[in-house]
Order: sequence, then C-alpha cells, then structure tokens
Amino acid sequence: MPKMIVSIDGVVIKEVQITKDRTTLGRRPYNDIVIDNLAVSGEHAVLQMEGGDVYLEDLNSTNGTYVNGKAAKKQLLQDGDTVEVGKYKIKFVNDAASSSYDKAPVLNASAGGLTAASAPSLAPASAPAAPEPLHASIKVMSGAAAGREVQLTKVVTTIGKPGVAVAAITRRQRSFFVHHVEGAGNPALNGLPIGAEPVALKNGDLIELAGTQMQFVQS
Repeated sequence: MPKMIVSIDGVVIKEVQITKDRTTLGRRPYNDIVIDNLAVSGEHAVLQMEGGDVYLEDLNSTNGTYVNGKAAKKQLLQDGDTVEVGKYKIKFVNDAASSSYDKAPVLNASAGGLTAASAPSLAPASAPAAPEPLHASIKVMSGAAAGREVQLTKVVTTIGKPGVAVAAITRRQRSFFVHHVEGAGNPALNGLPIGAEPVALKNGDLIELAGTQMQFVQS
C-alpha cells in the first residue's frame, strides 16, 4: 500500500498510509497529513489515488510543491520520489510498484546452455542525488536590515513581507531562479518587473521587493 514518509533535516517524524482516493496535505488540523509550519499553506496539496497510481496536485499554495527538486502542479508519483514542502521532505513509497519484478526469472548462459535463475531484487529508482553545494546568498542593500546576508542553502527560499509582497528564489541544479509569489506589487529584477514565471538570476543582480533592495551573490 502506498505511503508517505515525512522527515525534516533527515529525521523521520511520521508515516502516513494512503488508503483513500483523496488524501489532503496542509497546515490546518483537518488535513490527512498535517504539517504545522508557516511555510506550508492551510490546504497545500492533495494526493489522488486512481487505481494503483497516485497523483500529487498543488492547491495553489504560497510556496509551491516540489518533486525531486522541481516545481510541480500535478504529477504522477513514482516509487522513491521525494516531495518537498517548505523545509519538509516527504518520500513516496509504493511497494506494489516493484513487486512484479521480485519473481521474474533471468537467463544465465552456461556451458550446458541457458538455465533459469532467480533474479536479484530490483531496487526502486531513488531520488536524484542532491546537487553539489553552491555558495549563493541574498545581501540586503537598503532599509533597516541593510548589510544582512541570507545564505541560499534550501531548494526554495522566500523573501519579502507576507501580505505585502513575497518572492521565491528556487534552486535548480546549479542555477537559481526568482519569481513572484504574492502581494499587490511585483518585485523587480534590475529595474524590470518579475512575474509569476521564474527568471534566472546572475551574480550581482539587484532585486527590489516591498521597498527593499537586495543583491544576489553567487560564487
């Protein structure tokens, strides 16, 4: 039976069996999978089971839902996929996906011809290895927090003021992208407005958000 293994900083905090056609995930206590963290929306995402398949769908969450490091709106989950919500990692395990391989014979060549042999168990595809560490940060250039530097060590880092203007900086392999998340005024990159579509960042780029100017630094 499919299940979700929730962890943070490498520590497993809960396991949830997926037994219903619709399993909700979010910060509110009425969800099936509750993650009480401000980076998680009240109704963040939903898992829909169709036959033996499980689909993950983001419910227009503030900070987005990521599968193996890539933003996902609706995606079929594969055994071993890692869903990322805020700082939490949720591993999808579907034992049924690999059970059909367990008893499959293989043919080995020998002096006497071909003989059937027991096949070794096929390990499920694991999530891609984490990218090599990058040194990237956002340095505040103006306002009360001028001089402060925030290291971009996570897959997604949100900046700004909730309810006013929020942008997200997303890491993809060895590149960083910025996009507008919420708020009436769009953030600007080097003086040009940023929309909902991610825009690639380059070393030295200036981001202006809610009246504060920040510089992207990558080495």
